[in-house]
Amino acid sequence: MKAAKNKTQTAEILLPYQKAWIEDESKLKIWEKSRRIGASWTEALNSVFHTQGAGSQSTYYLSYNKDMTRQFVADCKFWAGIINIAAGELQEEIIKENGKAFTVYRITFPNGKEIVGLPSVPYAIRSKQGRIIFDEAAFADEFEEVKKAALAMLIWGGSFSIISTHNGDDSEFYTFLKEIRDGKENDWSVHRTTFNEAIQQGLYKQICIKKKIKWTEKGETDFIKEIRGIYKSKAEEELDVIPSRSGSKYFPYGMLSACAADSSKLPIVRLDCPDSFMWELPEKCTKKIDDWFNVEVAPLLRQIKGTCFYGQDFARSGNLSLIWLGEERSKQELASRLIIELDNVPFDQQWQILWLINLHCKLGGAAIDARGNGQALAEAAARRLSCNSEMVMITSAWYAGIFQRLKNLLENRDFIVPDDLYILSDFGIVTLKNGKPAVPDTTRKDRDDKKAKRHGDGAVAAAMCLYA
Repeated sequence: MKAAKNKTQTAEILLPYQKAWIEDESKLKIWEKSRRIGASWTEALNSVFHTQGAGSQSTYYLSYNKDMTRQFVADCKFWAGIINIAAGELQEEIIKENGKAFTVYRITFPNGKEIVGLPSVPYAIRSKQGRIIFDEAAFADEFEEVKKAALAMLIWGGSFSIISTHNGDDSEFYTFLKEIRDGKENDWSVHRTTFNEAIQQGLYKQICIKKKIKWTEKGETDFIKEIRGIYKSKAEEELDVIPSRSGSKYFPYGMLSACAADSSKLPIVRLDCPDSFMWELPEKCTKKIDDWFNVEVAPLLRQIKGTCFYGQDFARSGNLSLIWLGEERSKQELASRLIIELDNVPFDQQWQILWLINLHCKLGGAAIDARGNGQALAEAAARRLSCNSEMVMITSAWYAGIFQRLKNLLENRDFIVPDDLYILSDFGIVTLKNGKPAVPDTTRKDRDDKKAKRHGDGAVAAAMCLYA
């Protein structure tokens, strides 16, 4: 009775598409969805409900990403507190299986039921009985094997749910969805939610409630524009639930997500100068940048003890100017340490920032985009820095060589990127053109839109740092 009452009360804060998922008691169901609509968050609540009452079951959650797995179990713990259901503390343990070690996250309830976060490998659910949730399944390396293992477990009861955004039209997740829609798999209940549908059903209004801000029509319009600006050319796949053409993405989201680090490991410092800044007295501009640098950047640089390498994708105002700093750990290992984003920062102050970085850490090399306006900064660096500084004239051949090196490091998880939607979107727009990686040309509309300044800046700056 308590669980049913809590379920009814909590349903009041859910949106229609979230209620539909929780109310669907099908043993086999699949959710084809947009990013940023609270799908995993919804399932966390659903998993807590299922640990209670008659017919209660444990839930086993599988994901390709360790941080996402931990977050899901943490969300379950949060929901248990919200709906006044007793639950133990989140536990973390290392399990060894098949000669491999993996991390398991767990919360246990007084009735003995549990919610467990596991890696997306078939042996992780061996001998399990209960509900199985396979999240972001399109990005798992062993989709078909996990699916087979989960379906085999249903002999003993329970249910199996698959949740995912798309990862190309050649993924096993998309192939399976087609089989369901073609009538080859008749037992599955299919849910599909796009970003626009989520907005129409009140997503932004719920965000306003959570942030304690007033909803306005303009605010909602700006929010939609901002989110679509983040994903840009990938919006069809990430938001509109339309899988991208096979082979078009050079840096797959799943690969990037596996290498993403939080701000404590890879901080981002952002500086946005108003148009009036360049008309201030030179000494005033210099002092403002000095003050900003000493507060925001210098403390982070003091934490870097080894030799640094500097890469910059230069821009003055049309796009962002992005600096990527890496620390040499060995001749084979470059550790990303700091990212600095500059928006509308004058030429003199960009040189000032580079010189301050040079004074605060031991630079082993630099590489700067020397096309167009960047040539002046790149030339000054080449002439004045004590380290070797490359003036890089980017060509398709340069992109092909350096992006392949960067991709190899990411595939082996030997290079980290920030867990930041904007930077990840920079990598996301790199596409294959005539078999080679390329950053698409910026359109006139993009250049005129203040909120659409990004043009692969993070990916190019990371490549520059690696090249240095």
